[in-house]
Amino acid sequence: MAQLFWVMVGGAAVVWVAVIGFALYLTRAQRQGSDVRHARWLILGGGVITPTVVLGALLIYGLQLMPQFRQPGSADGLRVQVSGEQWWWRVRYVRDEGGPPLVVDLANEIRLPVGRRTEFVLSSPDVIHSFWIPALGGKVDMIPGRITTLVLEPTRVGTYQGACAEFCGASHAYMEFVAVVMEPAAFEQWLQHQSAPAIPPTTAATVRGLRVFESSGCGACHSVRGTDANGAVGPDLTHVGSRLSLAAGRLPNDAAAFRHWITRTHALKPDALMPAFDMLRKQDLDDLALYMESLQ
Repeated sequence: MAQLFWVMVGGAAVVWVAVIGFALYLTRAQRQGSDVRHARWLILGGGVITPTVVLGALLIYGLQLMPQFRQPGSADGLRVQVSGEQWWWRVRYVRDEGGPPLVVDLANEIRLPVGRRTEFVLSSPDVIHSFWIPALGGKVDMIPGRITTLVLEPTRVGTYQGACAEFCGASHAYMEFVAVVMEPAAFEQWLQHQSAPAIPPTTAATVRGLRVFESSGCGACHSVRGTDANGAVGPDLTHVGSRLSLAAGRLPNDAAAFRHWITRTHALKPDALMPAFDMLRKQDLDDLALYMESLQ
C-alpha cells in the first residue's frame, strides 16, 4: 500500500507540473497569442496525451498490485472469518493446512502473527458493515449475502485499533475491536490456548456464578466450551476474561465492567439484542461477574 501511495504521489506530481507548466507558458511566454495550429497541439499534448499516458500508466500499475491484496500466500493455511453484526464482531480462526485442523471462535478481538500474510473472509448477516484496521490496511465492506476477502501482513508487533467504517445503526459508534500483532511463537501459544475448553470454576463464588449463568438462560445465546452452554446468537464466552475489552470496546475487562454490562446493556449500547438482566439479585450478579472474569 505504501508503494502504491508513493507511485501515485509521483504520478500526481507529474500531472501537476505539466498543468502549471502549460499555464505559465501560455500566460507569460505567449503574451502575443498563438496560431490555431500551435494551440491545437498544446491542447492535444497537455489535455489529451499527457493525462492519458500518465493516468493510464498509474491505472495499469495499480491493477497489477491489487491481486496481492487478495492472495493469502500463507504457509500455514490460516484464515480468519469475521462477521460484522449489530453491534459486535464474530471472529473464527480456521486452520486446515500445515498442522492439525483447528477452529476457534471468539469475539471483538483479532490476533495476528507478525510477518505472515493472513486471509480475512468477511461477511454480514444483517446490514452493511465495513472492516477497517487503519494501521494495517484499507477498509473492506461486509455486505449481506456476499463474501469479501482481505489479506493483511503486519510488519510490527503492537496493538492496533479497529472499527466499523460504515454506519450500521444506533450503536455504530460502539462497534470497535482491537488487533494484536504478536511474535509467531506467542501467537501459536495463544491460538492453542483459545482452542481449549473453558477452565472449570475453582472457587465457591465462581461455582455459584456458573449456576447463575446456566439458570438465567445465558447459554441460549452464548457458548462456553466445556459446559452445556452452546448458544450461537451472541459472542462465544469461552475465554472472555482474557480479552482486552468488553462489549466491542465499550468497557474494560473486569468484574465491575461485567456487572455494568449485564445490568445496563441498552444504556451502554442502544438497540443491542441482548436484554438487560437487571432483575438478578446482587449476590447472583456478583457471582456471575466473577465467573465471567475467571474465563481466562
